[in-house]
Amino acid sequence: MNIAPQIRVAALQTDTRIGDTQRNLAHCEELVAEACRDGAEWIALPEFFNTGIAWDPALAAAIEDENGPAAHFLQRLSAQHGVVLGGSFLCRLADGHVRNRYLCFNRGERLGYHDKDYPTMWENAFYEGGAETDNGELGQISGVRVGAAVCWEFMRTATARRLRTRVDVIMGGSHWWSIPQNWPLLYAWLESGNRKNALQAVQDTARLVGAPVIHASHCNTFRCRMPGLPLSYHGHLEGQAAVIDAQGNVIASRSYQQGPGVVVADVCLQALTPPDPLPEHIWLRSRGVVPALSWHFHGMLGRRWYRHNILRARC
Repeated sequence: MNIAPQIRVAALQTDTRIGDTQRNLAHCEELVAEACRDGAEWIALPEFFNTGIAWDPALAAAIEDENGPAAHFLQRLSAQHGVVLGGSFLCRLADGHVRNRYLCFNRGERLGYHDKDYPTMWENAFYEGGAETDNGELGQISGVRVGAAVCWEFMRTATARRLRTRVDVIMGGSHWWSIPQNWPLLYAWLESGNRKNALQAVQDTARLVGAPVIHASHCNTFRCRMPGLPLSYHGHLEGQAAVIDAQGNVIASRSYQQGPGVVVADVCLQALTPPDPLPEHIWLRSRGVVPALSWHFHGMLGRRWYRHNILRARC
């Protein structure tokens, strides 16, 4: 097999203000320009790069369609800098339903999109999962097969299964919450494992697919109410922007403590034959007690809120 040349890629780590689209796009534009000055030709933005997400009903007003500011931002900067650029945002379809859509452009031309398979926890209040036929393939660029995965998709075996043997690189990003800092005993007990999962799940997926991953992230702090509970959340997003090779090795990364910035590395955008079989279980890594409970409880409450306040409000 001929070895493909290395390409310089970048993953952004953003300091996001929840719901402030104009400010967040300006912040992302600065980081994209920095990545381009460093020679990056492929650039990944994180999940919800334009808004972030929290349990805040006002976010319903920030939902866009594919002709909105977020999509135009991706297309404009991709054309301006002559790069491959992708990121996800809350996207309303023509039928009124909302998806978490990862949209990718190559030099200003739309390559393709991927809708996240399942919303995570209270994200269920703002969008629904993608179609079963969506396997995460975005298209090809000069023979390089491009796929996408978003946040907790990296935690699930199904993601590796649908991308394995089909892609040469995975573009993606996360909006991965910490354990609540205002619950100090739980934070001390569970946060270390949660933070490790945010990076190691991406490494697992790269290794099982046999393809490098360009993984973007957020690192801001935020507060919000907890749906269905007389409690509040005060925490941060885990960071862990990274470039990971096809064997699951971290080439370059950025921790939460390092704050916003750009991770740049040279990587071969070419799939390898994965050495390990796919696991039989659903989750690649243990979610932890609090995230597992929140997955079910806040997922249930979120889906009900979505039906009544996102779908019905549109009708």
